[in-house]
Amino acid sequence: MIMKQAAASAERVADAPVKGRSLWAIAWGRLRRDKVAMVSLVVIILLVLMAIFAPQICHFLGIDPYSQHADTDLDEIGFPIGGWGGANGNHWLGVEPALGRDVLARTIYGARVSLGISLAATFIAITLGTLVGITAGFFGGWADSLISRFMDIMLAFPVLLFSIAMLVIISSMPHVTNVQRAMVLIIIIGFFGFAYPARIIRGQTISLREREFVEASTSLGASNTRVLLRELLPNLAAPILVYATLIIPANILFEASLSFLGVGLQEPTASWGGMLNEASKSFTVDPFFMFVPGMAIFITVLAFNLLGDGVRDAFDPKSTR
Repeated sequence: MIMKQAAASAERVADAPVKGRSLWAIAWGRLRRDKVAMVSLVVIILLVLMAIFAPQICHFLGIDPYSQHADTDLDEIGFPIGGWGGANGNHWLGVEPALGRDVLARTIYGARVSLGISLAATFIAITLGTLVGITAGFFGGWADSLISRFMDIMLAFPVLLFSIAMLVIISSMPHVTNVQRAMVLIIIIGFFGFAYPARIIRGQTISLREREFVEASTSLGASNTRVLLRELLPNLAAPILVYATLIIPANILFEASLSFLGVGLQEPTASWGGMLNEASKSFTVDPFFMFVPGMAIFITVLAFNLLGDGVRDAFDPKSTR
């Protein structure tokens, strides 16, 4: 009886249709098994939600990133009285020296600036890099040579010095708002960051353009636009996603560096780099004020890096993880 049931069960399994899994389904399954990457993904989601709902969070906690709080005592030189920056039940991470602004509120609002600028710049860099890379790799010839030399020039360009010079020039103009500064930062970081993904996409496109499905589509009379958008681009989605997760933390550090140097967004707008700049003035007296924005940058960059490593391994069939 048992043998008959086993045989009948085996027949049902054999008759069941075989369901194939797409590359994305396989990659997601591998990524879910990577505990470090999943924890990093949860951290990133929480950071994004914190940035989006910063006003609501600060309103719920009863804190303000711009107002000077009178419920924390300052000493004669303007430093909060008590440890951890004068932390208390109302101000969990204390208040800034002299200005008396809540450190937690400014850290929460700083996430909007750092994540907003870095994500927008990454979108521009990936979009330009994909367009340039896929064009150079698919058409080849003089177009590939011309685009490749242009990418070499962009990779050798002193982006940091150029960014500082541009922002200093903009700062000298009257009535320049922080929104305009942020737009300039996004354009500079995004435009000068496209060369790295472009080289990767170009190499992937060169290897894909000789594949059978591309030749079959071309032989059936498909236009170059259709081949690029319907055949090549979907197969380039994986490396594009992987590189995007790896370039975001670099952009976060770039924006923080410019704000730390004093050429990024100006007061009173909160940014992690600007908080580090302000904290450096009182570092010799109380280094605590550098700890909070420094840890915010560290945790965010680490989470994106670990997630990027996990995504890269998930799409790599040769990975042993």
